[in-house]
Amino acid sequence: MQREFTSVIEKRGNWYIAYVEELPGVNTQGKTLKEVRENLKEALCLIIEANRALVIKSQTYTVSVTPAKAGV
Repeated sequence: MQREFTSVIEKRGNWYIAYVEELPGVNTQGKTLKEVRENLKEALCLIIEANRALVIKSQTYTVSVTPAKAGV
């Protein structure tokens, strides 16, 4: 599945800063546009990977079963 995200890149002094609007925590900086784009792609992949791991962890649970005695 392929998704599209909105990236925002701004020039601040000698640096570029970038973030993805749809996903909090996906932000980075770089000296060049090429560097900030590469960094942003890496940050996006890391956040998606971490979020997937959290979902899997939250769906894992333990079930205890106690055998019932047969009644007469």
